[in-house]
Amino acid sequence: MSDCNNHTNNCELCCPQLPNVSLDQAVVDLMESIALAESQKMKVAMTMPDLDLCKLLEVNDSATNMVHAVANLELVLKDKLEFISNNLYYPPSGGQGTAQ
Repeated sequence: MSDCNNHTNNCELCCPQLPNVSLDQAVVDLMESIALAESQKMKVAMTMPDLDLCKLLEVNDSATNMVHAVANLELVLKDKLEFISNNLYYPPSGGQGTAQ
């Protein structure tokens, strides 16, 4: 076994560091990666030897469905975030602003 498996407290020594990005940047990166994948799918479809309008429309529908699925996922995530932020408990701030 490697040292990583034996020393879980020392993860910073053997685990890759995740980039520290904002939520906005993460969403942009996600959308960009999906757009690139769908663009690649369209490029491959355009090189198909027996491509006809029906097949091209099927590929386009697939890309449209992916965009709609991602948009729906974003709405679900937004709703979850709003639910959490609206239901967090904030304890009193230790007497500041209260009458004594």
